[in-house]
Amino acid sequence: MASGLSRIWMRTGMLMVSALVVLQLTACGDKEGDQRKAFTDFLQNTAMRSGEHLPSLSENQKQTFGNYAGDYAILYGFSQQANQAVEQGMRPVVDELAAIRVPQDYLTRRDSLRQASGNLSVLSQQIQSAKMQADSSKATLKQPDDLKKVYDSVYAKVVTQPAGTLIPLLPQLQALSQAAVQTGDYLQSQGTRVTFNDGGVQFPTQDQATQYNTLMSNLSSNAQALTQAQNAVQGGL
Repeated sequence: MASGLSRIWMRTGMLMVSALVVLQLTACGDKEGDQRKAFTDFLQNTAMRSGEHLPSLSENQKQTFGNYAGDYAILYGFSQQANQAVEQGMRPVVDELAAIRVPQDYLTRRDSLRQASGNLSVLSQQIQSAKMQADSSKATLKQPDDLKKVYDSVYAKVVTQPAGTLIPLLPQLQALSQAAVQTGDYLQSQGTRVTFNDGGVQFPTQDQATQYNTLMSNLSSNAQALTQAQNAVQGGL
C-alpha cells in the first residue's frame, strides 16, 4: 500500500515539476514578447518621429527593453556622431560663409573661416567610420521579422540617409571653404593695389581682375554645398 502511495506521490510530483517548468518557460517567453513590443512601440512612436536627434534611454527603459536596448544603442551612437559633426563641424563653417556678403568680407573673415573649416576632413572620415561600424553591428542582430521591419525603417532614417548626405557634403563644404579662404588670401596679398567701394572690388590691372574672377569661378562651382549644409544645420538631414 505504501509503495502504491509513494508511486502516486512521485507521479504527482513529477506532474507538478513539469507544470512548473512549463510555467517558467511561458513566463520567460512572455517577458521577451513584452520587451519586443515595448521596443517596437518606442521605435514607431518616439524614435521614428525624432529623426536623427534621438533621445537617450532612461534606466527604466533599458530594463523594459531588455537586450533590445543594445539594438537601440547602434542607432543612438551614430546619431550622436552625426549631430556632433553638424553642430560642431558644419555649423561654424556655415555661419562664417553665410556672413560673407561683399568682396571685402573674404578678406576680413578668412582667418576665422580657416579655423572653423579645419576639422571638416577629419569629420568626414569619422562619419564614414561610424557608418561602417553601425552597418557591421546591425548585421549581427537577430530580430523577429515584425521588429526587424520597424527597426530597418528607423535605421534608414537615422543612419543611412544622414550618412548619405554628410559623407559627400563635408568634402564639398571643405572645398568651398578653401576657395573662400584662398580668395581672402589673394585680396590680402594685393595690399593697397585693391580697392573696395560700394560693395564691390576694383583692381588696377586686368591680370589681377582675371585671377580674382578665377577664384570667383571656383567659389561658384561649389556654392551649392552651402545651401545643402544650411539645410543640414537646420535639421534637414
